[in-house]
Amino acid sequence: MSAFDDLYDANARFAKKFGSSDLTGRAGRGLAVVTCMDSRIDPLGLLGLKPGDAKILRNAGARVTDDVLRTLVLAVYLLGVERVLVMPHTDCGMAKVTDPDVHALTQERGVDTRSLEFHTVPDQNEALRHDLIRIRTSPFLPEGMPVAGAIYDVRTGRLTPAAF
Repeated sequence: MSAFDDLYDANARFAKKFGSSDLTGRAGRGLAVVTCMDSRIDPLGLLGLKPGDAKILRNAGARVTDDVLRTLVLAVYLLGVERVLVMPHTDCGMAKVTDPDVHALTQERGVDTRSLEFHTVPDQNEALRHDLIRIRTSPFLPEGMPVAGAIYDVRTGRLTPAAF
């Protein structure tokens, strides 16, 4: 028995009812959402979207890293993205640790991660402000492209738009 058999079985059931073969891979509603990898977040559901409507970029803390910028460039120029929502959330694990904390935790298990930057979030509002500015001022993305930020509350399901 494999550690993944439950997933393969679930996929077999899913494939029997699969109905999205007509989607093109473009963002049908011109939207990219940068959000956290936290499994409590259902980005399509909480925004009233369906498969094919948006590009969903997920990473720890919903941070706009170099890789996220690279992906946004591809999404904008190849996949129909015209606007970006950066959506971190409440009760985020990345706001509860620092990079040195993560390095220490991995070091305890014999793994040296000091060459990695984890982009932990000491101040969620400041991190969101920084990430919005990073997208808005990127020389690789269209000037004036609509970019917004909102914090998702994992306890209530509500979004609070950022005022910056």
